[in-house]
Amino acid sequence: MNAVPWVRVLALAALALLPAAAQADDSDELQMGAQLFDQLKSQGEIVASSPLYDRLRPIAQAITKAVQPKYRYPIHFYIVHEQQPNAFAAPGGNIYVVDSLLYFVKNTEELAGTICHETSHLLHHDSVDQMKRNDGIKKRAIAATVLLGPSVGTVLAAAAIGQLDSLHYSRDIEESADITGSDTCAAAGYDPWGLVWLFRDFSNADLKQPPEILSDHPNDEHRIDALEAHFREHPEKFARFSNDPRSAKRIQLPANEAEQFLR
Repeated sequence: MNAVPWVRVLALAALALLPAAAQADDSDELQMGAQLFDQLKSQGEIVASSPLYDRLRPIAQAITKAVQPKYRYPIHFYIVHEQQPNAFAAPGGNIYVVDSLLYFVKNTEELAGTICHETSHLLHHDSVDQMKRNDGIKKRAIAATVLLGPSVGTVLAAAAIGQLDSLHYSRDIEESADITGSDTCAAAGYDPWGLVWLFRDFSNADLKQPPEILSDHPNDEHRIDALEAHFREHPEKFARFSNDPRSAKRIQLPANEAEQFLR
Protein backbone atom coordinates (compact mmCIF):
# COMPACT_ATOMS: atom_id res chain seq x y z
CA MET A 1 0.00 0.00 0.00
CA ASN A 2 1.26 3.44 -0.80
CA ALA A 3 2.12 5.67 2.14
CA VAL A 4 -0.68 7.96 3.21
CA PRO A 5 0.43 11.62 2.95
CA TRP A 6 1.39 13.06 6.34
CA VAL A 7 -1.23 15.79 6.32
CA ARG A 8 -3.90 13.09 5.97
CA VAL A 9 -2.34 10.98 8.74
CA LEU A 10 -2.71 13.94 11.08
CA ALA A 11 -6.26 14.60 9.95
CA LEU A 12 -7.46 11.05 10.28
CA ALA A 13 -5.67 10.36 13.52
CA ALA A 14 -7.36 13.43 15.00
CA LEU A 15 -10.83 12.24 14.06
CA ALA A 16 -10.13 8.71 15.14
CA LEU A 17 -9.88 10.01 18.71
CA LEU A 18 -13.44 11.37 18.69
CA PRO A 19 -15.93 9.53 20.91
CA ALA A 20 -17.65 6.68 19.11
CA ALA A 21 -21.07 8.26 19.65
CA ALA A 22 -19.95 11.43 17.94
CA GLN A 23 -18.69 9.47 14.97
CA ALA A 24 -22.12 7.97 14.41
CA ASP A 25 -24.24 11.12 14.63
CA ASP A 26 -24.74 13.66 11.85
CA SER A 27 -25.40 16.34 14.45
CA ASP A 28 -21.74 16.15 15.45
CA GLU A 29 -20.48 16.67 11.90
CA LEU A 30 -19.51 20.25 12.73
CA GLN A 31 -17.66 19.20 15.86
CA MET A 32 -15.72 16.58 13.95
CA GLY A 33 -14.68 19.10 11.32
CA ALA A 34 -13.64 21.62 13.96
CA GLN A 35 -11.42 19.09 15.70
CA LEU A 36 -9.77 18.20 12.42
CA PHE A 37 -9.14 21.87 11.67
CA ASP A 38 -7.62 22.46 15.11
CA GLN A 39 -5.32 19.48 14.67
CA LEU A 40 -4.13 20.57 11.22
CA LYS A 41 -3.62 24.12 12.45
CA SER A 42 -1.66 23.05 15.52
CA GLN A 43 0.64 20.98 13.31
CA GLY A 44 1.25 23.91 10.95
CA GLU A 45 -0.27 22.12 7.96
CA ILE A 46 -2.70 24.90 7.04
CA VAL A 47 -1.24 27.69 4.90
CA ALA A 48 -2.47 30.85 6.60
CA SER A 49 -1.40 33.32 3.93
CA SER A 50 -0.45 32.79 0.30
CA PRO A 51 -0.98 34.47 -3.10
CA LEU A 52 -2.62 31.19 -4.06
CA TYR A 53 -5.69 32.23 -2.08
CA ASP A 54 -6.19 35.07 -4.56
CA ARG A 55 -6.51 32.46 -7.35
CA LEU A 56 -8.60 30.02 -5.35
CA ARG A 57 -11.00 32.47 -3.72
CA PRO A 58 -13.11 33.65 -6.69
CA ILE A 59 -13.63 30.07 -7.92
CA ALA A 60 -14.48 28.86 -4.43
CA GLN A 61 -16.89 31.74 -3.85
CA ALA A 62 -18.81 31.12 -7.07
CA ILE A 63 -19.15 27.41 -6.33
CA THR A 64 -20.06 28.02 -2.69
CA LYS A 65 -22.86 30.33 -3.82
CA ALA A 66 -24.36 27.44 -5.79
CA VAL A 67 -23.86 24.83 -3.05
CA GLN A 68 -24.35 26.62 0.27
CA PRO A 69 -28.19 26.78 0.14
CA LYS A 70 -28.22 22.98 0.07
CA TYR A 71 -25.71 22.42 2.90
CA ARG A 72 -26.41 23.07 6.56
CA TYR A 73 -22.96 24.26 7.64
CA PRO A 74 -20.86 27.17 6.36
CA ILE A 75 -18.41 26.06 3.66
CA HIS A 76 -14.82 27.25 4.04
CA PHE A 77 -11.69 26.65 1.96
CA TYR A 78 -8.14 26.25 3.24
CA ILE A 79 -4.87 25.65 1.47
CA VAL A 80 -2.59 23.00 2.93
CA HIS A 81 0.94 22.09 1.92
CA GLU A 82 1.74 18.71 0.43
CA GLN A 83 3.83 17.58 -2.53
CA GLN A 84 1.11 15.45 -4.10
CA PRO A 85 -1.70 17.32 -5.90
CA ASN A 86 -4.86 16.64 -3.96
CA ALA A 87 -7.91 18.04 -2.18
CA PHE A 88 -10.32 16.68 0.38
CA ALA A 89 -13.60 17.63 2.04
CA ALA A 90 -14.03 17.18 5.78
CA PRO A 91 -17.20 16.80 7.84
CA GLY A 92 -18.65 20.15 8.81
CA GLY A 93 -17.95 22.08 5.62
CA ASN A 94 -14.20 22.62 5.36
CA ILE A 95 -12.54 21.84 2.05
CA TYR A 96 -8.76 21.55 2.02
CA VAL A 97 -6.92 22.22 -1.24
CA VAL A 98 -3.31 21.10 -1.48
CA ASP A 99 -1.12 23.89 -2.85
CA SER A 100 0.53 21.62 -5.42
CA LEU A 101 -2.86 20.91 -6.97
CA LEU A 102 -3.05 24.52 -8.19
CA TYR A 103 0.20 23.96 -10.06
CA PHE A 104 -0.99 20.65 -11.50
CA VAL A 105 -4.30 21.77 -13.00
CA LYS A 106 -3.98 23.24 -16.46
CA ASN A 107 -6.87 25.68 -16.27
CA THR A 108 -9.59 27.25 -14.17
CA GLU A 109 -12.15 24.66 -15.23
CA GLU A 110 -10.08 21.75 -13.92
CA LEU A 111 -9.70 23.44 -10.55
CA ALA A 112 -13.41 24.25 -10.50
CA GLY A 113 -14.22 20.63 -11.32
CA THR A 114 -12.10 19.52 -8.40
CA ILE A 115 -13.89 21.83 -6.01
CA CYS A 116 -17.32 20.91 -7.35
CA HIS A 117 -16.55 17.23 -6.82
CA GLU A 118 -15.48 17.86 -3.23
CA THR A 119 -18.58 19.90 -2.42
CA SER A 120 -20.61 16.94 -3.67
CA HIS A 121 -19.17 14.79 -0.90
CA LEU A 122 -20.32 17.45 1.57
CA LEU A 123 -23.83 17.48 0.11
CA HIS A 124 -24.00 13.68 0.12
CA HIS A 125 -22.56 13.42 3.66
CA ASP A 126 -20.37 10.62 2.37
CA SER A 127 -17.81 10.65 5.17
CA VAL A 128 -20.47 10.56 7.89
CA ASP A 129 -22.36 7.75 6.12
CA GLN A 130 -19.14 5.78 5.83
CA MET A 131 -18.54 6.24 9.55
CA LYS A 132 -22.00 4.87 10.28
CA ARG A 133 -21.35 1.82 8.12
CA ASN A 134 -18.27 1.15 10.22
CA ASP A 135 -19.78 2.03 13.58
CA GLY A 136 -18.94 -1.41 14.93
CA ILE A 137 -15.24 -0.86 14.37
CA LYS A 138 -14.12 1.18 17.33
CA LYS A 139 -12.21 4.40 16.80
CA ARG A 140 -12.25 4.12 13.01
CA ALA A 141 -13.24 7.31 11.23
CA ILE A 142 -13.07 8.71 7.76
CA ALA A 143 -11.65 12.23 7.99
CA ALA A 144 -11.28 13.41 4.44
CA THR A 145 -12.63 12.96 0.92
CA VAL A 146 -9.83 12.56 -1.58
CA LEU A 147 -10.20 14.45 -4.84
CA LEU A 148 -11.43 12.35 -7.72
CA GLY A 149 -9.99 9.17 -6.29
CA PRO A 150 -11.92 5.96 -5.80
CA SER A 151 -11.24 6.02 -2.08
CA VAL A 152 -10.88 8.06 1.02
CA GLY A 153 -7.48 7.50 2.58
CA THR A 154 -8.22 6.56 6.20
CA VAL A 155 -6.16 6.05 9.29
CA LEU A 156 -7.20 3.98 12.29
CA ALA A 157 -6.59 5.06 15.84
CA ALA A 158 -3.70 2.60 15.51
CA ALA A 159 -2.06 5.17 13.23
CA ALA A 160 -0.65 6.65 16.41
CA ILE A 161 1.59 3.60 16.68
CA GLY A 162 2.41 3.55 13.02
CA GLN A 163 -0.20 1.13 11.66
CA LEU A 164 -2.00 2.40 8.55
CA ASP A 165 -5.10 1.06 6.87
CA SER A 166 -7.42 2.28 4.14
CA LEU A 167 -11.12 2.23 3.40
CA HIS A 168 -12.64 2.78 0.03
CA TYR A 169 -15.59 4.67 -1.28
CA SER A 170 -17.39 2.63 -3.87
CA ARG A 171 -17.14 3.63 -7.50
CA ASP A 172 -20.86 4.41 -7.36
CA ILE A 173 -20.28 6.97 -4.60
CA GLU A 174 -17.45 8.59 -6.52
CA GLU A 175 -19.45 8.65 -9.76
CA SER A 176 -22.35 10.22 -7.88
CA ALA A 177 -20.01 12.94 -6.64
CA ASP A 178 -18.80 13.46 -10.22
CA ILE A 179 -22.36 13.85 -11.51
CA THR A 180 -23.46 16.22 -8.76
CA GLY A 181 -20.19 18.10 -9.18
CA SER A 182 -20.81 18.58 -12.89
CA ASP A 183 -24.26 19.99 -12.12
CA THR A 184 -22.72 22.34 -9.56
CA CYS A 185 -20.08 23.56 -12.01
CA ALA A 186 -22.76 24.28 -14.62
CA ALA A 187 -24.82 26.20 -12.07
CA ALA A 188 -21.75 28.20 -11.04
CA GLY A 189 -20.88 29.03 -14.67
CA TYR A 190 -17.79 26.81 -14.99
CA ASP A 191 -17.38 24.33 -17.82
CA PRO A 192 -18.15 20.86 -16.35
CA TRP A 193 -15.82 19.30 -18.92
CA GLY A 194 -12.99 20.47 -16.66
CA LEU A 195 -13.51 17.40 -14.52
CA VAL A 196 -13.11 15.14 -17.57
CA TRP A 197 -9.96 16.98 -18.61
CA LEU A 198 -8.54 16.59 -15.11
CA PHE A 199 -9.10 12.82 -15.11
CA ARG A 200 -7.21 12.57 -18.38
CA ASP A 201 -4.41 14.83 -17.18
CA PHE A 202 -3.87 12.69 -14.09
CA SER A 203 -3.92 9.53 -16.20
CA ASN A 204 -1.37 10.98 -18.61
CA ALA A 205 0.82 12.77 -16.10
CA ASP A 206 4.48 11.76 -16.01
CA LEU A 207 4.97 12.28 -12.28
CA LYS A 208 7.91 10.93 -10.32
CA GLN A 209 5.36 9.30 -7.99
CA PRO A 210 1.71 8.70 -8.85
CA PRO A 211 -0.69 10.83 -6.81
CA GLU A 212 -2.30 8.92 -3.97
CA ILE A 213 -5.69 9.70 -5.49
CA LEU A 214 -4.90 7.54 -8.53
CA SER A 215 -2.64 4.93 -7.02
CA ASP A 216 -5.25 2.16 -6.91
CA HIS A 217 -7.86 3.29 -9.39
CA PRO A 218 -7.93 1.62 -12.83
CA ASN A 219 -11.41 2.82 -13.81
CA ASP A 220 -11.06 6.52 -14.55
CA GLU A 221 -12.36 5.96 -18.09
CA HIS A 222 -15.58 4.50 -16.70
CA ARG A 223 -16.17 7.68 -14.73
CA ILE A 224 -15.43 9.79 -17.80
CA ASP A 225 -17.99 7.76 -19.76
CA ALA A 226 -20.56 8.33 -17.01
CA LEU A 227 -19.98 12.08 -17.11
CA GLU A 228 -20.20 12.25 -20.89
CA ALA A 229 -23.45 10.29 -20.81
CA HIS A 230 -24.82 12.72 -18.23
CA PHE A 231 -23.88 15.65 -20.44
CA ARG A 232 -25.66 14.09 -23.43
CA GLU A 233 -28.79 13.33 -21.42
CA HIS A 234 -29.15 16.93 -20.24
CA PRO A 235 -28.43 19.24 -23.19
CA GLU A 236 -30.50 21.99 -21.60
CA LYS A 237 -27.83 22.21 -18.89
CA PHE A 238 -24.60 21.31 -20.67
CA ALA A 239 -24.89 22.03 -24.40
CA ARG A 240 -23.59 25.58 -23.94
CA PHE A 241 -20.24 24.31 -22.65
CA SER A 242 -17.28 23.29 -24.82
CA ASN A 243 -15.56 19.92 -24.58
CA ASP A 244 -12.39 21.40 -26.09
CA PRO A 245 -9.77 22.15 -23.42
CA ARG A 246 -8.36 24.86 -25.69
CA SER A 247 -11.41 26.91 -24.71
CA ALA A 248 -10.38 26.84 -21.05
CA LYS A 249 -8.92 29.74 -19.09
CA ARG A 250 -5.39 29.20 -17.82
CA ILE A 251 -4.65 30.08 -14.20
CA GLN A 252 -1.89 32.61 -13.64
CA LEU A 253 0.11 31.54 -10.60
CA PRO A 254 3.16 32.83 -8.74
CA ALA A 255 6.41 30.95 -9.25
CA ASN A 256 6.68 27.84 -7.13
CA GLU A 257 9.38 25.21 -6.87
CA ALA A 258 6.72 22.50 -6.99
CA GLU A 259 5.81 23.54 -10.52
CA GLN A 260 8.87 21.88 -12.04
CA PHE A 261 8.00 18.62 -10.29
CA LEU A 262 4.40 18.68 -11.50
CA ARG A 263 4.76 19.89 -15.10
